[in-house]
Amino acid sequence: MSAETTPPFFDGHNDLVLKILTGKATVENVVQGYDSGHIDLPRATAGGFAGGFFAIYVPSPTDRAFRMEEMSKPSYDLPLPPPVPHAEAAPFAERGFQVLAELEQAGAIDICRTVAELETAIAGPRMAAITHIEGAEAIGPDCAELEGMYARGLRSIGPVWSRPTVFAEGVPFRFPSTGDIGGGLTEAGKLLVRECNRLGIMIDLSHLNEKGMDDIAALSDAPLVATHSNAHAVTPHARNLTDRQLRQIADSDGMVGINLASAFLRPDGRMASDFGLDVLLRHLDHLVEICGEDRVGLGSDFDGALVPQDIGDCAGLPNLRAAMIEHGVGPELMTKLTHGNWLRVLRKTWVE
Repeated sequence: MSAETTPPFFDGHNDLVLKILTGKATVENVVQGYDSGHIDLPRATAGGFAGGFFAIYVPSPTDRAFRMEEMSKPSYDLPLPPPVPHAEAAPFAERGFQVLAELEQAGAIDICRTVAELETAIAGPRMAAITHIEGAEAIGPDCAELEGMYARGLRSIGPVWSRPTVFAEGVPFRFPSTGDIGGGLTEAGKLLVRECNRLGIMIDLSHLNEKGMDDIAALSDAPLVATHSNAHAVTPHARNLTDRQLRQIADSDGMVGINLASAFLRPDGRMASDFGLDVLLRHLDHLVEICGEDRVGLGSDFDGALVPQDIGDCAGLPNLRAAMIEHGVGPELMTKLTHGNWLRVLRKTWVE
């Protein structure tokens, strides 16, 4: 590795599995490299992208072109998609587990179940992968599937994407807005939190509304983690976290991963990539100020979002490192922000 690619970035969220499931990429593309998307093994090596949380996500039938057009306006409020039935989500999620197994068999990733495995895998040459479920529709209200998924490698779960589930409510893509929209956890949601705590599965707060986060903060005995969310004080988007929420995370000794999605970075909330990394650094500064330097990292949303043009894909991460160094981030803090803080919070969360 060169100075441009060290220390390596470990990332809080990507949607590579969905690209494969929807036919926009193949396992072979990821191993050999291709000219689309944000992640493949050659670009990861070139950019010092050590891996991250690989999301299994069941998509809603939405019009992406319409969503992008709406989110380019000065303000917008996209309605929440309807719930996804368990009978539809479960087989789709099963295919996601299969894709991760195929990626590992092909030599693209190492699926990590312990922090020791993660520390080894971050050094390469494959990408380190944590199996994550984004939106718990594939799990029934009695959480009966959870232990079996844990045995297959599941170590992180978000109760919601931006839609309702039997567990909780997600926030809409709304700007300007807070995330104080809708009710808190259902009884099934409270059971999910207790079962995740028992097994040592990390609970992801990204996409969850404020009341749901408050309920988890009151109930969970694990650090509060938002894998891919930004500072509401910089960009007042419903998907971003207010200072009160950030203090909840800090008080729990938790973690926030900075989301590279343009609409959640830009102060004007627009989904457009033509802006400098100084905007991202404003979020970094605010998150470090409120949460502390041990509780912030990267949560890119690669392969699921329009990212800043100065990054482009995972091969562009040296540009982010250079911007952070110029901003005054020294070697010790750089190691924390790139991957050390993720290792720290997982040591406190996983049962090993």
